[in-house]
Amino acid sequence: MGNHRRSADVLVRPASGSHRAIPGPRSARPGRPAPGALRATAVPTGVGGFPAVPAPRAAVDPVAACPTDVLEAGVLTDTDAAAPPDLDTEFDAGLDADTGAHPEAAAQVLPEPAGRRPGGRPAGRRRPALLLAALVAGALGAGVLGLPGAPDAAAEGTAVLDAQMELATGDEAVEVMPMASITEAEAQARLQEVAASRAQRAAAEAAAAEAAAEAARPKYVLPVAGARFTSGYGGRWGTFHYGIDLAAPMRTPEMAAADGVVVRAGAASGFGLAVYVLHENGDVTVYGHMDEILVEPGQYVEAGETIALLGNRGQSTGPHLHFEVHEGGMNGTRIDPVPWLAERGVEV
Repeated sequence: MGNHRRSADVLVRPASGSHRAIPGPRSARPGRPAPGALRATAVPTGVGGFPAVPAPRAAVDPVAACPTDVLEAGVLTDTDAAAPPDLDTEFDAGLDADTGAHPEAAAQVLPEPAGRRPGGRPAGRRRPALLLAALVAGALGAGVLGLPGAPDAAAEGTAVLDAQMELATGDEAVEVMPMASITEAEAQARLQEVAASRAQRAAAEAAAAEAAAEAARPKYVLPVAGARFTSGYGGRWGTFHYGIDLAAPMRTPEMAAADGVVVRAGAASGFGLAVYVLHENGDVTVYGHMDEILVEPGQYVEAGETIALLGNRGQSTGPHLHFEVHEGGMNGTRIDPVPWLAERGVEV
């Protein structure tokens, strides 16, 4: 390969069929191109068409033996020729020697570089020392980037393992307590106690509600609400009238004047229909001339409860209620109902 470079007068381009050989300048020194002349460097091909890496040689400098991806064609300047021996020169010489062992690789020459730097060096020129520094820096960067992850992962795994061990051994420190229980009979008794307590409480609440309603309801009322007083107690038309008359429309509700028990209910002479109610103090109130009776003997009634519907039966000149008070019982003295009602807070 060295002989080829000293005797060749042209730069060989890739065999593409569209380029011709370009004459190169003659060198003033045998075996070395003239300053500023182009130099063609053939690179042996390896597996898959990639550049082959020269075999390591003991005599070659370690820097020159660093594997490179691509060796580009370069131009030697006067400064390069005058400078001390360069690693690039030794690397090219070793490469020329190795390439000579492979004649078939001599024809494969890299194309001419696309651009140049102002100093005459190709724009894409790479120095093997820089390549070696880049490889070392990349290896160090990969180590620095890769190492922190491992301690973090290990620390995280250790923390999870410690938590699992703590959960697994946490129950061992808890003192095991015996299960407390009662018999079914005791549970049934407790249920009965709760039911009795609830019933008692409900009864008390009901009694309280009843007492409130009892206190709120009236104890004495006028037998016919809104009635018109038409006749009083005393002599009338040559006879004696033992009650009072309260006129109202037909079938107006008639109410018990006070709490009591129905003693009689039905037909009565002169009244057509009549009802007799015995009260707690022993007095009896009489209701006559009603159109319909709504209660029966023995029934307990409260003040204000409807016992009949007002009518015009018996000896009557119009719809009205004839109301009497028998003091001391059924056969007691018939007294004036107006003062009796007034004593109990009822105005006629």
